[in-house]
Amino acid sequence: MSNKPEPASADPRLKLEQVHIALGSTTLVDLDCTIAGGEIFTVMGPSGSGKSSLLAYLGGFLAPAFTASGSVRINDQEVTGLPPEERRLGLLFQDPLLFPHLSVAGNLQFGLPAKAVDKKARIAAVLNQAGLADFADRDPATLSGGQKSRVALLRLLLSEPQAVLLDEPFSKLDTDLRRDIREQVFLGIRQAKLPAILVSHDEADAEAAGGQVLRL
Repeated sequence: MSNKPEPASADPRLKLEQVHIALGSTTLVDLDCTIAGGEIFTVMGPSGSGKSSLLAYLGGFLAPAFTASGSVRINDQEVTGLPPEERRLGLLFQDPLLFPHLSVAGNLQFGLPAKAVDKKARIAAVLNQAGLADFADRDPATLSGGQKSRVALLRLLLSEPQAVLLDEPFSKLDTDLRRDIREQVFLGIRQAKLPAILVSHDEADAEAAGGQVLRL
């Protein structure tokens, strides 16, 4: 039985064709869809339904216990056979995963492509825009949950990804902070015109995303 999103999107940037993921004899995902630049496609379902497995397949790091097939194209480039580091995907997880041995600026610099110029100026500019102008030299351990999430988002956007995968990035935030960070993350994705896939248990996330919804 195929999983059908609702409804289809125009102007595709991320295209999944006949993506099939199974664990043993159990089919978890059977999906065809296209996701436009700036659209946030939400995948919902109970634990074990295949949500995170779908992201892992797209990212190129699905565990060997699963069987998977299908085509993943980003901006008309077939990436299915590429290693994770060559797919140019931005990833946000439940934990911001900031490097503890680097300052805020060091974490952001890590996200910048090697070819980037004026790195210090770019980092200063994005910190200022995010209301974190005085945080460049801060130790990540001293940041609040919301501040860590904002730094993780800035690092992702600075890396110039071609698409974004979001694995429950708001689940550990309290209600008010969750709403604020979600708005900032979604705004950043839309302004950068990046296709994105969000895994979530929260209907409010799907409503805020406003794109296609797949229920597993």
